[in-house]
Amino acid sequence: MKNNLFIGVLVVAVLGIVGTMAMQLSPQTNSTSEVLATATLYKSPSCGCCGQYTAYLREENYGVEVKDTEDMIDIKEQYGVPYELESCHTMVVEGYVVEGHIPKEAVQKLLTERPDIKGIGMAGMPSGSPGMPGPKNSDFVIYEITHEGQKGNVFMTI
Repeated sequence: MKNNLFIGVLVVAVLGIVGTMAMQLSPQTNSTSEVLATATLYKSPSCGCCGQYTAYLREENYGVEVKDTEDMIDIKEQYGVPYELESCHTMVVEGYVVEGHIPKEAVQKLLTERPDIKGIGMAGMPSGSPGMPGPKNSDFVIYEITHEGQKGNVFMTI
């Protein structure tokens, strides 16, 4: 039991270090294409998977400004993220809120179609989602966030 706990803590620590390094070392965007959109990503300073997600977005030609904060609860309240859709980081891009490890296809659909919603979200930190290690175990179900800050209809399943 103690070995499993130690291994779990070690894995989280390594992910934090690798995520921080990836975020610092990755270029702002892929230099072969122009920036698709500029986003602000709010995250805890110690969160490694958020660094991995930032690197993923930059590889996909998104400009990302990272804002470390110790109070993610206030950020989620400020941007109307419903409790059921909370994840580790909150991003704002072109006026929309994007909560969690959302794949690029959903962000692109949001910015292309520009629906009349506050944003989109996927709860938790699903295995295999952008920025998260492991295999994809099930569909990624991304929900709308309504203007009232409620979990809305399914926006997209990937």
